Amino acid sequence: MQSERNLLLIRGGKGKKDRTTLLSQKLLENLRAYYRVYRPKVWLFEGQTGGQYTVESIRNVFRASKEKAGVKAPVTPHALRHSFATHLLEQGTDLRYIQVLLGHRSSKTTEIYTHITTHALDKIVNPLDNL
Repeated sequence: MQSERNLLLIRGGKGKKDRTTLLSQKLLENLRAYYRVYRPKVWLFEGQTGGQYTVESIRNVFRASKEKAGVKAPVTPHALRHSFATHLLEQGTDLRYIQVLLGHRSSKTTEIYTHITTHALDKIVNPLDNL
């Protein structure tokens, strides 16, 4: 973690790749409080026996959280990754930065997000209007 730069190193993420992503200051405060209470040894979030969470455990936690929040849509934990990228794009983040944050080798992979959102299209000024 590089908290002073608002960056977080994810080891062995999607595709078993390491990548650096953004670290929210709000989340950092919560992570520090969590760490003080649970004092994890190897993994930031450890299973009940101290080991790494399994994929199935993560799905179960996600499903329970989704139910608690009243979300009826059929979404998976992977949807959080898509939401992150889509929100960045809607905020005007350059696609190249999103590519790096998601760890995509090819910009073509990241470009799938360009067809997902039309949220900010109404805010684009037509260059002809500036004549």
